[in-house]
Amino acid sequence: MSTNDTAPPANPTGTIAWADLTIPNAPGVRDFYTSVIGWQPEPVAMGDYDDYSMKAPGGTVVAGVCHARGENADLPPQWLIYVMVDDLKASLQSCTEGGGVQVSAVRGDGPGSFCVIRDPAGAVLALMQRPE
Repeated sequence: MSTNDTAPPANPTGTIAWADLTIPNAPGVRDFYTSVIGWQPEPVAMGDYDDYSMKAPGGTVVAGVCHARGENADLPPQWLIYVMVDDLKASLQSCTEGGGVQVSAVRGDGPGSFCVIRDPAGAVLALMQRPE
């Protein structure tokens, strides 16, 4: 997920707000999911390239397919879910105190800011600051 001027989803705390896939060959994987699932891509300008919001057949944006470039270069090549939290800083502290690891720097500032963590079992997910 890129940090830009788009408002973060208004999902309740503790719920999955978003999922995206960050990989080197975004256009190829975009086309794969278009063929397999029927998702339709919508380009999201990232400067000199596009990432993609993927829309279900009814037009609802359901996921993202992103290039592993720039601020996304260090994200793992897997479907990454974003879970809403009330206080990103406090959640990160609880993560490390509980044996987890902060995998990426916090991206963005305020509502919609996020970072990737790894739990003690090795699974990763992103924590996203919920709008107030």
